[in-house]
Amino acid sequence: MLATLKKAFWFFVFAVVFLILFLPGFGKLQDLRGKNQDLEDKIKRLSIENALLEQEIKKIANDPVYQERMAREKMGVVRKGEIPIKIVPQKQKKNY
Repeated sequence: MLATLKKAFWFFVFAVVFLILFLPGFGKLQDLRGKNQDLEDKIKRLSIENALLEQEIKKIANDPVYQERMAREKMGVVRKGEIPIKIVPQKQKKNY
C-alpha cells in the first residue's frame, strides 16, 4: 500500500509539473492558431479584392466605353461641345 501511495504521489507531482510547464505554451499555441486563421481569412479577402481590381484594370485598358465612363464619372471630363452642368445642393435654412 505504501508503494502505491508513493507512485500516486509521484504521478501527481509529475502531472502538476507538466501542467506548470506546458499550460502557458498551450495557451500561446491557441492564440497563434487564432491569429493564423485571421490572417488566412484576410489573405482570402485580399486575393478576391486583387482579382476584382485586375479585372477593372483590364477593362480600363481594353474597353473604350468603360474608359469614357470612368473619365466622366471620376474626373468630370466632357466632350467637345458639351456643356457641363453642376448641381449644387441648397443650403438648409436654420430655424431659430
